[in-house]
Amino acid sequence: MKIIIAPDSFKESLSAADAAQAIRRGWAEIRPEAEYVCLPMADGGEGTADALVAALNGTWVDADVHDPLGRPHRTRYGLLPDGTAVMEMAAASGLHLVAPHERDPRLTSSYGTGEMMAHALARGARRLILGIGGSATNDGGAGMAQALGLRLLDEHGADLPPGGAALARLHRVDAAAFQAAAVPVIVACDVTNPLTGPEGASAVFGPQKGADAATVAELDAALGRFADVLSAHGYTDGRHLPGSGAAGGLGFGLRTLLNADLQPGIDMVMDAAGLHQHLAGADLLITGEGRMDGQTACGKVPLGVLRAAQAQGVPVIALCGSLGADAHTLMPLGFSAVLPTLAAPAPLAEIFAAAADNLQRSARQAAALWQLGFQAAAKAEK
Repeated sequence: MKIIIAPDSFKESLSAADAAQAIRRGWAEIRPEAEYVCLPMADGGEGTADALVAALNGTWVDADVHDPLGRPHRTRYGLLPDGTAVMEMAAASGLHLVAPHERDPRLTSSYGTGEMMAHALARGARRLILGIGGSATNDGGAGMAQALGLRLLDEHGADLPPGGAALARLHRVDAAAFQAAAVPVIVACDVTNPLTGPEGASAVFGPQKGADAATVAELDAALGRFADVLSAHGYTDGRHLPGSGAAGGLGFGLRTLLNADLQPGIDMVMDAAGLHQHLAGADLLITGEGRMDGQTACGKVPLGVLRAAQAQGVPVIALCGSLGADAHTLMPLGFSAVLPTLAAPAPLAEIFAAAADNLQRSARQAAALWQLGFQAAAKAEK
């Protein structure tokens, strides 16, 4: 029996690699003789760089940057053997770097992401792959561009301060020192929101970054101003394109200023890990993530690997920490089972601490049920 194990990370508790190993341990308690292929997955958010570095034998490079509030921060990105730099914007500009009481998307900046990109370019990177999930920012990628040398000026010719709110005062841009990457920039993105409007970056993602209704309206107008000024300076207006609202509008900034190619993150990682090739001759694929709900069908890891497995007739079981709203819509997609792993109600910190044990136990139980199915089938054949 050949089993592919391809989960996403379980946020705040398990990396995708750790989740895969917990599943393998649990399943192997019932089927120790099976062949297990562990392929940690990601969809452009947390774990994307880890998955690509692991799949393609990359190495890690440290870089000193600034966090979303401008504080010194040491981060890292991956460097692949072909000269591709693989990074996550969250490693420099992520929500997890800002304490809940500090979160204010009017002030947070993607500047550190631009510093990380500049660091890789200075080392001679031939291509940049950037996962843009998990941002703390809502500045349209303005901070990223400033770190690469683009000046954003108000009507008096003064440089704008960091943050999304300041873009409301943008009057013109000065690209004389702009380090527009002369290498391909590929963006792993798992959302399709436009930059502005009711489905835009501010309205949909702003509240989780600390924005109330008034702040959402302020930031949405500021992003519109940013797009207007860039368009007036000859840049293509891509504010309405899918993915422009990703990461607080960073998708827009990367596409508009660096001609980046936005791609579904899960497709990129599946291709890099060779999932399609590994599925040949497989009997089962096991996937999962921390929470599965109606949003799982919107380009997340479990759906991506499900579609790949279905193309080769391989059944799929999903294990998740919990089931959320509209979870009932998952089974019709084609999963053989979707099983939550939570053993009992407990404080969140305890649940996170027990995530590996819960996942291993649930994998063992799923394997036992799967084994019963084989035994029943064998008995029926007799």
